[in-house]
Amino acid sequence: MPLRPDDGPYGGDPAPGPSGRGRGPLIAVVAVVVLLALAGGGAYWFLGRSDDPAAPVAAPTGSAGVGAPSADVTEPAEPVPSAAAPESSADPRFVKVGQCVRNDGAAGGKPKLLISGCTAKSYEVLRRIDGATSGERDAEAKCAKVDGYTNWYFFDSELDTLDFVLCLKQR
Repeated sequence: MPLRPDDGPYGGDPAPGPSGRGRGPLIAVVAVVVLLALAGGGAYWFLGRSDDPAAPVAAPTGSAGVGAPSADVTEPAEPVPSAAAPESSADPRFVKVGQCVRNDGAAGGKPKLLISGCTAKSYEVLRRIDGATSGERDAEAKCAKVDGYTNWYFFDSELDTLDFVLCLKQR
């Protein structure tokens, strides 16, 4: 077989490889998109959550009076001596019927209930209604069936299984 000068020493040029850049850059782009999506989701979850995931509201009923703040809404003049309880045990999500709560929120502002001893100006839990709640009207309607209640409090979470209403009696 005669050799031609353009064949080279091995019988010719090898066949050219597939044109294009291959899959490397595509994989890199997909990996970057996935990482950005995970980082964005993580940031949304972290920034979107709070210590108080819902906007709980407590309000007096018609029998307690509505209008100018009364002395009952303010904090007690002297603190009640007690040992500090762990945060989770003072959370109203864990309160049971018969226990008492106090409002540590600012007067006229968003309530911040904490489980406490049953002292003056605390609220005794007469009934706890677990399950989905739609807000103030729902809480008031549920507590209307409870004898002797003076106030109500509801916890409305994104997960309806965590929602509850407390029917309270001020002491």
